[in-house]
Amino acid sequence: MGKVYLVGAGPGDPELITVKGLKCIQEADVILYDRLVNKDLLKYAKENADLIYCGKLPNYHMLKQETINHFLVKHAKQGKVVTRLKGGDPFVFGRGGEEAEVLARNGLEFEIVPGITSGIAAPAYAGIPVTHREFSSTFAFVTGHRRKGKEDDLRWESLAKGIDTLAIYMGISNLPYICKQLTKHGRSPETPVALVHWGTTEDQQTVIGNLNTIVDLANRHRIQNPSMIVVGEVVKLREKLKWFERKLASRAADIPYVQAY
Repeated sequence: MGKVYLVGAGPGDPELITVKGLKCIQEADVILYDRLVNKDLLKYAKENADLIYCGKLPNYHMLKQETINHFLVKHAKQGKVVTRLKGGDPFVFGRGGEEAEVLARNGLEFEIVPGITSGIAAPAYAGIPVTHREFSSTFAFVTGHRRKGKEDDLRWESLAKGIDTLAIYMGISNLPYICKQLTKHGRSPETPVALVHWGTTEDQQTVIGNLNTIVDLANRHRIQNPSMIVVGEVVKLREKLKWFERKLASRAADIPYVQAY
């Protein structure tokens, strides 16, 4: 029997992968990788490694989950080292738990290698700390996307009133509904909101508004997935802390980047 590593590749910046994650790429005989994995990471693969693209677009899957599961089991049973490379963290809205269940059911050895999830990294690169002593002592990861045919079972009142900062994944297409639900259940319409598109990459774009204005701003700036929605007072800190955009701007102007304190 071989072995499977379920590896979090991080949020986009290839330098944010963990040391262990990089070793799993280097040792793999087979790598199954997702759409949001930075392709630069594949340069570290062995010359003869099989690279299998498993990319998922909204409403379109290159490979169905059942097919991915089949490949993981098949190659591991052939005695190969398999690295399943997933964007962000494999256990944060990444179906890593489902894949681990399949491996366990087939009696295969596997390891989970956590990665930096975009719910933390994208805000950080936009200059938004998800917790702060003055603004936020509670923080939640929320999915903004529902399985087809599944009813909305989110506890909107708890999210609206009980959590200071919300990091909402895969929610751009449902942004009007999300804003409506939060305000309906008690969140102020003036609550700051950030949309961070392609966070941690050179294509990062950040749009700031509030629950009352962010839908119009998203349409105006044509924000699409992959984007992180950040809701909470911590968004106010961005203007002081937006280090990454300053770095990109200084690079574009060909001048040294110096962080102002």
